[in-house]
Amino acid sequence: MTNRTQIAVIGAGPGGYSAAFLAADLGSKVSLIDTRPNPGGVCLYEGCIPSKAYLHIASILDDASHSKKFGIHFDKPKIDIQGLRNWKQEVVQKLTGGLGQLCKARNISYLQGYASFVNPKSLKIKLSSGKEEILEFEHAIIATGSVPVSLPHLPKAKNILDSSEALEIKKIPSRLLVVGGGYIGLEMSTVYSSLGSVVHVVEMSDQLLPGTDMDLVKPLASRLSNILDKIHLNTSLKTASQKADKIKVQLENKSGKIIEESYDSILTAIGRRPSLKGIGLENTAIRLTNEGFIHVDGSRRTVEPNIYAIGDVTEGPMLAHKASHEGKIAIEVIHGKKAVFEPYAIPAVIFTDPELAYCGLTETEAKKTGVQVKISSFPWSASGRAVSLDRTEGMTKLVLEPQTGRVLGVGIVGKGAGDLIAEGVLAVEMGAVAKDLALSIHPHPTLSETIMEASEIFLGQSTHIYKPAT
Repeated sequence: MTNRTQIAVIGAGPGGYSAAFLAADLGSKVSLIDTRPNPGGVCLYEGCIPSKAYLHIASILDDASHSKKFGIHFDKPKIDIQGLRNWKQEVVQKLTGGLGQLCKARNISYLQGYASFVNPKSLKIKLSSGKEEILEFEHAIIATGSVPVSLPHLPKAKNILDSSEALEIKKIPSRLLVVGGGYIGLEMSTVYSSLGSVVHVVEMSDQLLPGTDMDLVKPLASRLSNILDKIHLNTSLKTASQKADKIKVQLENKSGKIIEESYDSILTAIGRRPSLKGIGLENTAIRLTNEGFIHVDGSRRTVEPNIYAIGDVTEGPMLAHKASHEGKIAIEVIHGKKAVFEPYAIPAVIFTDPELAYCGLTETEAKKTGVQVKISSFPWSASGRAVSLDRTEGMTKLVLEPQTGRVLGVGIVGKGAGDLIAEGVLAVEMGAVAKDLALSIHPHPTLSETIMEASEIFLGQSTHIYKPAT
């Protein structure tokens, strides 16, 4: 069977379905292909959304424990694993089911199955029903996302998990080793620790969240050191072997010291790689970079002029919101509009407790590239709202152009940082200067005031910190 469509979108994650929906809104005939029953991709089914559902539960447990300081005492909570999983599944089904309805409302042809290129103008679709069909297209968008990177020297065992498997929470291990101190590893460490696991984290570099400004990481690292049992920096997992229902490991630190431990489970969270296996790129002129990404131009177009690629299969941060934006750019170009992907600020959020968020130029990047910047930071210990929440470990920092005060980057660590960073994104994108932020009236008492106060520190006019301008 051969069918035809104007735009074929391969992969229905946030990038893919955003592209498909916009294309349909602009009047195109669209086919959206994915292996799952509804749109959503890794993000909704086994990534961003499930992890945030569990992190919300972790926050509730932490708040209940912390409330003793306020004179409120709760009994020790009872963990119902099946109840946790039911809640997560309810969230996933509500969101993915809603996307399925939006597909139908837009008259998008949703094909559940595997797609592979036959040539630059057609796809072979292996449908979940077992049937196959050929889909001819005018334009295609590759949005197949990414998969977890595995450690080849680990044994095959049911208690060695990747991030997707860890989100199933089939049981709560007594002792858990998390390999990788990036955002996935730390978020999952937070979840399992709150549920009662003794958690150890091993990270090869000299800090958690490698590459992130150290002054932002420090408050998070300090809090994690009290929540997690051990954090091994400058350390790698050397060997692992299954012994009955335990996994015995050898960890090796920078000086060559061997640490032997035993765990109930290991979670590997060392990164993700593009998911491109089996999609038939060899039947096109598309080639990959040395790192395994599809090369695209500013419009997200590959070397095949009618095929585009977006999201995790292209270079750049593997973030759902980046993919969604790229998808819309590609669709606008397909519809004859002049559009290019060139954001000044792609926000990144680590949903630990405290949260950590940043956008634009970071202080670390400025030092590496030799860009002269002025850093203006406001400690949350001087924030009335933070004090009332008993969450004064946070900080808001601005990365500014010294002469003009233009906002080049923003970093926030603290409760709700992920919600606060959007103002920083807007400031960077609009070319705002510190005075713009200082003169924008922020509501009191809120954590958003810390952005205003950080800008006032740069101007030497902070109400709650005495620091004359230099």
